[in-house]
Amino acid sequence: MAEKPPQRMTLFQRLRKAILFLRLVGYGLRTYYNFFSRSLSAKIANRLAKSDASIGPDDVKNIVIVGAAFSGLYAARLLAGAVPRDGRYRIVVIEPNSHFNFTWVFPRFCVVEGHEHKAFIPYSPDFFDMGPKGLVQWVRDRVTSLTRENVLLRSGEVIPYEYLIIATGSNVADGLPSRAGVEDKEEAIELLKAMQERVKNASHIVVAGGGAAGVETATDAKDRYPGKSVTIVHSRQALMHRFGNGLQQGTSEAMERLGVNVILGEKVLPESVDGKFITLSSGRKIECDCFINCTGQKPASGIVASLAPNTIAPSGHIRVKPNLQIDDDSLPNVYVCGDVAQAEVRNPNSRVAARQAEICADNVVRAVKGKKPKYVFTEGFGDGVIKLTLGLDRSITQYFDGKSELLFPAEEPDLDLMCKGTWAAMGARPFEDTGVYSE
Repeated sequence: MAEKPPQRMTLFQRLRKAILFLRLVGYGLRTYYNFFSRSLSAKIANRLAKSDASIGPDDVKNIVIVGAAFSGLYAARLLAGAVPRDGRYRIVVIEPNSHFNFTWVFPRFCVVEGHEHKAFIPYSPDFFDMGPKGLVQWVRDRVTSLTRENVLLRSGEVIPYEYLIIATGSNVADGLPSRAGVEDKEEAIELLKAMQERVKNASHIVVAGGGAAGVETATDAKDRYPGKSVTIVHSRQALMHRFGNGLQQGTSEAMERLGVNVILGEKVLPESVDGKFITLSSGRKIECDCFINCTGQKPASGIVASLAPNTIAPSGHIRVKPNLQIDDDSLPNVYVCGDVAQAEVRNPNSRVAARQAEICADNVVRAVKGKKPKYVFTEGFGDGVIKLTLGLDRSITQYFDGKSELLFPAEEPDLDLMCKGTWAAMGARPFEDTGVYSE
């Protein structure tokens, strides 16, 4: 039977795609303008800064940020460039991990050997260069609970706050390939190496979850080891189901090209994993000597239980107001951003995290200056962007507004993907590890 010719776009569809492209260009221009205008404002503020001699050490108030993944780290950077320079405030970042975890490359480094160290970027004071030296104080510790005035740490230290930004992100029960699940770089590297060995020594690999982490892990494993059986199991009727049809089709074609077995409308029963077989929700058994679970991501909202338990939604997210204040009228000085916030976004990613960080930082700066918070978060056009690798040397970048999409297939010549640029963007020299944060 002859294949059907590809369906031609109507004039209306072409027009929508043209509009989408123009919106993409506008989004990029606004992003660059935002960055340069903030940088210029920070330089002017630093040049004109005059400290208030009447302010003593006990008078300095803390803006505390809990968590330094994409959202928390960016909020700290923006605050460093915008808080008043009179010495009344300091920014305190509390983060348990020794290094920034560049989780986007975790699926790749669960399969490919020799690059795993590049996924862990040293936190650097240079990232906060928009503010004066010493404005940002780094505390490597874990927050255990919160009160209305203080942050309580695992070490026993108590840190008071005037304003609080919660950016604790999300966790997964099984760790890799979505999260490392440990705090020290060296331990995380050993976990990645152990996963590489599991994949290398396996004959029948089964990946649960058809989102980005599952798709990338499955396609990388099959591309790296074409002789192995690789199966991906997803509970929905399409891989990458939250995205546009074009990306779904591109993903399906990549699976067929590489020879990955795809099972849809099923779930893996984790308790059935025995090193030889796994059982699906239908009762079907599949041969499996390497099971990789890419499901079960949950918001890390536990610390809020001691402060405002009523704001934790059934999903585990923290309920927020449109301005990203926590949804409790008695806590106007507490903000939430990133994966832990219940902001109803279609595609949680680093761009969403950064935009929410902007909202939180800008509203805190207004509050510091005695003004009411006025900035609100709404899902933007750029929030629908995703770059999905489909094997070791190919990717598709999709721009999707919920109705139309733009697709940009590309070759990926670098096995370590965007690591080098990300290190540089974070103020670190690729790939020189300077250790834990130090002024």
